[in-house]
Amino acid sequence: MATRAGPERRVLALAGPTACGKSAAALAIARAHEAEIVSVDSALVYRGMDIGTAKPSAAERAAVPHHLIDIRDPLQPYSAAEFAADAQRLVAEINARGKLALLAGGTMLYFKALFEGLDAMPAADAHVRAQIEAEAATKGWPAMHAELAKADPPTAARLAPADAQRIQRALEVFRLSGRPLSSFHARTYRADPGGWHSMPLFSLEPEDRGWLHERIAQRFEAMLAAGFIDEVRALRARGDLNLALPSMRCVGYRQAWEILDAYESGPAGAPFPMQQLREKGIFATRQLAKRQLTWLRGMTGRRVIACDGPDALAQLLQQVRRIA
Repeated sequence: MATRAGPERRVLALAGPTACGKSAAALAIARAHEAEIVSVDSALVYRGMDIGTAKPSAAERAAVPHHLIDIRDPLQPYSAAEFAADAQRLVAEINARGKLALLAGGTMLYFKALFEGLDAMPAADAHVRAQIEAEAATKGWPAMHAELAKADPPTAARLAPADAQRIQRALEVFRLSGRPLSSFHARTYRADPGGWHSMPLFSLEPEDRGWLHERIAQRFEAMLAAGFIDEVRALRARGDLNLALPSMRCVGYRQAWEILDAYESGPAGAPFPMQQLREKGIFATRQLAKRQLTWLRGMTGRRVIACDGPDALAQLLQQVRRIA
C-alpha cells in the first residue's frame, strides 16, 4: 500500500504551521479511516498546559484515540530522539490493532528525527549557557546572532536576530562540540533503514500569509478569553518551574511569563498590560509559523494542500482516500 513506510506499516503524516487547521483536519481523516492520531507537537506532551497549546478537548480525545499528549510534567524535558522512538513503537501498536496511524503536528524537528534520524547532540550545559547569557547581556542578541552566522550559517539564516532561546542553544552546541547545530540535522535518507522518509506527508500551507496571520490573532484572542493567563499563573504558582525549561519556553507561555514577571514586580494597582501580552504573543506565534513553513519547504516529496482554499479539507480527504 502507498501508506506503508516500511514492511507491513500503515502510516501517513499531516504537517503544517500553527493555526492552519491541522487538528480539525486530523480528526476528519481519523474518523474517515478509523485512524489513531500520534501527536507531533513538543508542547502537547506537557500536562497542565492546555489552553496555550490548543490541546484537543476531552471530547475529541474520547472520539478518536490520541497519543503523546500529557506524557510529561512541565519539569521533564522530552527530546526529538525520544519522540522518534515513541512514534515508531506507537505506529506498530496501532497497526497491530488494525488501524491506520496518523502522525499529525507542527514540530518539524520531530518529523525530521523520524524521517531521517538525528545525531546525538550534546546535552545542555548550565555553565556554557550562563556564559552565553552574560555575553548577550553585554552585546545584545543580534550580536550573538551575528556570531552564530559565522559558525553556523544555515542555522543563523532560519533564526531571527532576537530569537534568544534558539540562538543560545545553537551557540551552546557549537561551543560544546565544535560542530554547527545544522550538522547534527544533516543526516541523509540512507541513515533511515526503516524507510520512514517514504511515508506520505500531507502539508497544509497557506497561499496567503495574511490569512494565517489573521487565524493566529483570532486563536490567541480565544486563548486569552478561555483563561490562558490564569493557566500561566497556576504554573508559576507551583514554584518549581522557570523560563530555562523547554516547557516554559513554548510560544505564548514564555511571553505571558515575562509579562507577569514585569507586572508583579511593578507598582501596585497598575493595570495588567493585556495589549502588550497580546502583541508579543501574536508576534511570537507568527515567527513560529514562519519557521515551520521554512522547515516544510525543505521536506521534499510533501503533498501540499492550500489550507486557505475554500475546499481545503475536501481536497485533503480526497487525496488521503486515494492511498489510505
